[in-house]
Amino acid sequence: MGGSAEDWLKAELADAYDEGFEVELEDAALSRELAKIYKTNHPDALDSQTYFQALIRLQSELIKLQEWVVYHRKKVVILFEGRDSAGKGGVIKRIAQRLNPRVVRTVALPAPSDREKTQWYFQRYVPHLPAGGEIVLFDRSWYNRAGVERVMGFASEDQVEQFFRDVPEFERMLVRSGITVIKYWFSITDEEQQMRFLMRIHDPMKQWKLSPMDLQSRVRWEQYTKAKEEMMLRTNIPEAPWYIVEGNDKRRARLNCIDHLLQQFPYEPVPHDDITLPDRVFNPDYERAVLPPELYVAGKY
Repeated sequence: MGGSAEDWLKAELADAYDEGFEVELEDAALSRELAKIYKTNHPDALDSQTYFQALIRLQSELIKLQEWVVYHRKKVVILFEGRDSAGKGGVIKRIAQRLNPRVVRTVALPAPSDREKTQWYFQRYVPHLPAGGEIVLFDRSWYNRAGVERVMGFASEDQVEQFFRDVPEFERMLVRSGITVIKYWFSITDEEQQMRFLMRIHDPMKQWKLSPMDLQSRVRWEQYTKAKEEMMLRTNIPEAPWYIVEGNDKRRARLNCIDHLLQQFPYEPVPHDDITLPDRVFNPDYERAVLPPELYVAGKY
């Protein structure tokens, strides 16, 4: 295969800079004053090149982890929890970005249906648990009951208390069945959440991320804090401990989380069959059919 590792890295960096354009778009959609305030609040933010180089290195390790999980038929569940706008979706996107979607799945369940509300609380999560050789990333999880459902009054105190009694045993059952359970809480400050919400309000490309529930979470900041503290206290078990990711700096939070995740597994290189590209079969009597032009997408760009 031609080219050096350095050439490959440069190509990957160039590809990764597409994400940089996304960041620029975000800034362009903001008011100039708001962008100025945000940058003032993050004077030590990582520069793009440092961030992307570290991200690509970590993503290359995630590929090795994926191969190890598949080879050894491991089952992995990773929960991502935190306040609205804490950065859960961002880190999930970067974890899954270069991995096989048949191996690494993201689960983000909507609000329960009327039927699901009558089921055992954990029932709707069970079908999404991994088989051997799979990693499942939960963008919010069964901990909704201890957070948004409790704070917004969608669950009674009796239901919340039942959840706290059940969840340690539920997670121990998962671990006993061979599933590795890793739980991350993304922590941001009151001021940071306010800034991110303002950015979403002023950014037409991100307004869809704001829901009435999100706005209520600002009003009930202290209730969410109390709920989180009790949740941590009562569900931090040795078999499935909580890990808190400082999330005020998005880029550092992503890198720190991925780096920590990799450290949770004794992964190592696995055997590979040599891959060779077979020769194309050439048939001199074959003539490629000419397809009607209306089948082709217009070449506007």
